[in-house]
Amino acid sequence: MNMKNRIIYCVVIAVTVLLAGCRMSISLTGGTVDARAKTVAISTFPNNAALVNPTLSQTFTTALKDKIQGQTPLTIVGNDGDYSIDGEITAYTVAPVAIQGNDTPAMNRLTITVRVRFNNSFDEKQNFDQSFSRYADYYSSQNLSSVEAGLVADICDALTDDIFNKAFVNW
Repeated sequence: MNMKNRIIYCVVIAVTVLLAGCRMSISLTGGTVDARAKTVAISTFPNNAALVNPTLSQTFTTALKDKIQGQTPLTIVGNDGDYSIDGEITAYTVAPVAIQGNDTPAMNRLTITVRVRFNNSFDEKQNFDQSFSRYADYYSSQNLSSVEAGLVADICDALTDDIFNKAFVNW
């Protein structure tokens, strides 16, 4: 064996040893789902806020189901899932922000808060009971009813991202 072949042989052996000692995992979402988990039970989030948007409960629950179904291999079931998620919408508020010199608001802020209880049947340390809150601002010259659907969709997307990250990415 000449010197060039010995060097190639040593490099191949070294790379093989290094790779054998490494474990690589690829995840498109960064989320981790226990290999034993097959199902998730997601209950409808009732709207218990003082100010009630009649479609918010269904909109939020559907957004959460879509997020989990789209980014995990889990099947959504009615109850007794390997993971379970339930909670309620606790606040839906509109408040002025960015007050102008004439004491009128330039912007209003729509805020939605949800309380979420997450249970992992395989690892109790990952269970949580936490509130998540997100908001979106809109010009006070706009009527809330004309921008509400878009704002609610944006806020629900942000909330479901936060909940997904807490439950499956451990952020």
